[in-house]
Amino acid sequence: MPCSCARKAGILRSMRLYPVLLAFLLPCVGAHAAAPGPAEIVAHAPDSAWRTLSPDRLLLMTTADGRRIVIELASDFAPVHVANVVRLAQTHAWDGGAIIRVQDNYVVQWRVRDEKAPLPGGFVKNPPAEYDRPVAGIGFRPLGYPDSYAPQAGFAAGWPVGGDGTRVWPAQCYATVAVARDMPPDTGNGQELYAVNGEASRQLDRNLAVVGRVLVGMDQLGALPRGTGAMGFYTDARQDVAIRRVVLAADLPPAERPKIQAMRTESPSFDAYLAARAARTDPFFVHPAHGVALCNAPVPSREVR
Repeated sequence: MPCSCARKAGILRSMRLYPVLLAFLLPCVGAHAAAPGPAEIVAHAPDSAWRTLSPDRLLLMTTADGRRIVIELASDFAPVHVANVVRLAQTHAWDGGAIIRVQDNYVVQWRVRDEKAPLPGGFVKNPPAEYDRPVAGIGFRPLGYPDSYAPQAGFAAGWPVGGDGTRVWPAQCYATVAVARDMPPDTGNGQELYAVNGEASRQLDRNLAVVGRVLVGMDQLGALPRGTGAMGFYTDARQDVAIRRVVLAADLPPAERPKIQAMRTESPSFDAYLAARAARTDPFFVHPAHGVALCNAPVPSREVR
């Protein structure tokens, strides 16, 4: 039932900023105290707002210079391409490979050790064009704001997606991992991957197979020196960043597996987070935007030590 601003503020204090109530309390909070920002909402989200990612959906990549990258695999969207990437990891094809391209505000790209080596058993040399999938069976949570690249935008299976009412496709936001390819009809087979390191890649939606997203270590990939060759490729092999190992977390001893959690996009905490991203009421902001782009509302994740 309706209640006064004073009563709402009292509830807010007593619940210690419990994020489930944010949407209910936000209209009156501004008159009494600054509403929690996105980071505070994430920090106070209850355990029920998080899901622990299965180790058979996590890749751990380490480079020769000590960088540690954890990637969540997008098996719901590109199962054949993802299976290829996993087979390459399990046969150590990535070990001794290299990061060969860093294009500013675009992508960081890496490859296996030897692209001409015999392919592992069960590897699909020419995968289908896994660029979108039916919305049926995966669900769709609308973003609530217009999108420049799709009739609809929102979240499916915890991933940012575009959609048209019948099909959905992963959005190529910052930290998205996808399969490099040549000209169509080639779809790429997973031997070369890239991670988006900027905000200029949504034109790639539905044009390349998305196989994952970087959850840990994107800052390290983004800090790599930019390539000086065409499209950001390194022109000297000595510039390449060597890959020491890529391994599926499920193939590691339990004590060595990274434990990663992602926020449930169907949770009240995510509702509050999304509302705060769209209308920042932090003291710094003079004029809230009252809108948010899909890629500017990344699904929160955290590593549990």
